Amino acid sequence: METGVRYERRMLRGELTGLRARQDSDIAVLDSELHDDVETRVRTDSRPWRPVSPGSAASSYRVARDADDTVCFSVVELATGELAGDALLWGIDLHNRSAHVGISLRPACRGRGLGTDAVLVLCRYGFAILGLQRLQAETLTDNDAMIAVATRAGFVAEGTLRRAAWVNGEFADETILGQLATDWAAATH
Repeated sequence: METGVRYERRMLRGELTGLRARQDSDIAVLDSELHDDVETRVRTDSRPWRPVSPGSAASSYRVARDADDTVCFSVVELATGELAGDALLWGIDLHNRSAHVGISLRPACRGRGLGTDAVLVLCRYGFAILGLQRLQAETLTDNDAMIAVATRAGFVAEGTLRRAAWVNGEFADETILGQLATDWAAATH
């Protein structure tokens, strides 16, 4: 069984990226480069943006230890060991065996294939480790980068949610992309 993903101590590894537990030192970097980029953040997170003080317990990158429906990872570029961003499975529904995929890369780490690789590792985690049967990604219809990442990782466009997201004072359309465990298994074996 060749999947392109290796398991190593404390990290799931792809070809370019590793997914590991969030470290306290990651939080300040993620807050500074991802959360504080207001223009990008309001387009990638359905929650309203709010300022967060450095070191605040209110950081969205702090991992709640008791959240059964979310698994958060820090994305690390394997070649450099550098923190590349944030990846998560959220809305994990063990009854229906489904979850949502989310990823956000630091600006300096974009456009190098790290996003696709990290999503592939998330898929391996969701399908092979958690035993899910469906993963889903939602993004704004004009987020060409995320649509390309999801498509390269095997997701299929399933539809459009019209005027579903409130972004910068107006409603925007969202694209739903999905992948089933059977499709993932066929592509990786």
